[in-house]
Amino acid sequence: MNTDKILKRRGLMVILSSPSGAGKSTISRALINRDSNLTMSVSATTRQPRPGEIEGQDYYFVQKKVFDAMVASGQMLEHAKVFDNFYGTPGKPVEISLSQGQDIIFDVDWQGTQQLSENVAKDLVRIFILPPSMEELERRLYSRAQDSIEVVRTRMAKAVSEMSHYPEYDYIIVNSNMEESIAKVESILAAERQKTERQVSLHDFITEISRG
Repeated sequence: MNTDKILKRRGLMVILSSPSGAGKSTISRALINRDSNLTMSVSATTRQPRPGEIEGQDYYFVQKKVFDAMVASGQMLEHAKVFDNFYGTPGKPVEISLSQGQDIIFDVDWQGTQQLSENVAKDLVRIFILPPSMEELERRLYSRAQDSIEVVRTRMAKAVSEMSHYPEYDYIIVNSNMEESIAKVESILAAERQKTERQVSLHDFITEISRG
C-alpha cells in the first residue's frame, strides 16, 4: 500500500541559500530534475522580459505601481531591490501549490529567508550550503570564468557576511562533494515530508482505519 497516495500532504517551501559559488543553483537544478514534486519558485519583477523569457514560468512581469500595491497589501512573501529593479515572491501561487502538496524551492539569500520566516515559518525548510573552505570557494568562482577579479573579490568578501547567518537555518550542508550534498538534501526532504503537521488528512485516515 502506497501511503503517499492515501495521506494528503501540505507542500514544503525549501529554501536553499549559500554564498555565490558554493553550489546551491547546481543542487536546485539536480533536485528538480530528479523529483517531479519539486518546482522552482517564480518571482515577480519590475524589469523588462529578456529574449526567451516566459511570463509565469521565468518571472511574473509587473509594472512598478502593481508591485508596490502587492507589497502594500501584503501579497508578497518577500521582496527586495536588486540594482534598479524590484523582485518578490507573490503569495497566492505559492499557497495554491502548497495546498496541492507541491514542494517549492526558493533560491534566496539570508535577507529573503528572514522575510519568509516572518511570514510563512510553518511551511519552511531552511538549508544553508557552505563551501568546504574559502580557498575552494575562491577556486570555484574563478573556474566559472564568469566574473572579473574585482567581482570575485567582492563575492568573497560578501561570503563572510552571508555565512555569519547560518544559525537562522534548520540544516547546514558542507558541499565538499556535489552528489553527496544532493543526496543529503534529498534525505532532508524525505524526512520533512513525513512530519505529522504536514499530513493534513491524517486525522481522517486514522479515524477510517480505526473503524476496521
